[in-house]
Amino acid sequence: MTSELEKAWEALGRHSVDGRHHNSRLAMATAVANLLKEVEPGSRNGLREGLQETPSRAAKAWEFWTSGYDLNAADILKTFDDGADGYDQMVIVKDIPLYSKCEHHLADIVGTATVAYIPNGKIVGLSKLSRLVDMHARRLQVQERLTKGVADDLDQHLQPRGVGVLVKARHMCMESRGICQQGHHTITCALRGALRDEPDARAEFMALAQ
Repeated sequence: MTSELEKAWEALGRHSVDGRHHNSRLAMATAVANLLKEVEPGSRNGLREGLQETPSRAAKAWEFWTSGYDLNAADILKTFDDGADGYDQMVIVKDIPLYSKCEHHLADIVGTATVAYIPNGKIVGLSKLSRLVDMHARRLQVQERLTKGVADDLDQHLQPRGVGVLVKARHMCMESRGICQQGHHTITCALRGALRDEPDARAEFMALAQ
């Protein structure tokens, strides 16, 4: 099995892979191949032509979908001291696309995140807010932890006056299995500092996040 998967991997051009990732990909590809054989009984004696390269492709996809484990917030949130000439009002990036995997069923979580903070002498590049959301999304997740994680990282590394994170997402584990109801959205919110404690700041964030 390993030899066949290695050949398939080489055929897809996966040559420059370090030992750790190479072994990880082979392990994932082997697991996918075994899963396919159970899902499609006719494949138990060997994967049919249409599935021959699926284990290698799926392993590469899962490596990408979980690439957030290789990142950390300290590297993403490089700040600029006084880079905004004393700007002290809310900074908000709205409707950041979010794609994650549910840790319970490995089903898709698809939605958006709105992230805001009130600077306290430090600002961060706007793209870094999107990168931070993406880092947390590209891990096996529950939406509540994802939302809290983004807020906690901003609060820790920027030390702002306030932080607000609102996530709105659809969960395929509910839409494609189980209750099988489509179109629902789950909304979670994490507030820190002024956006939690000051009614006017909280109301401003909630209004802008809608």
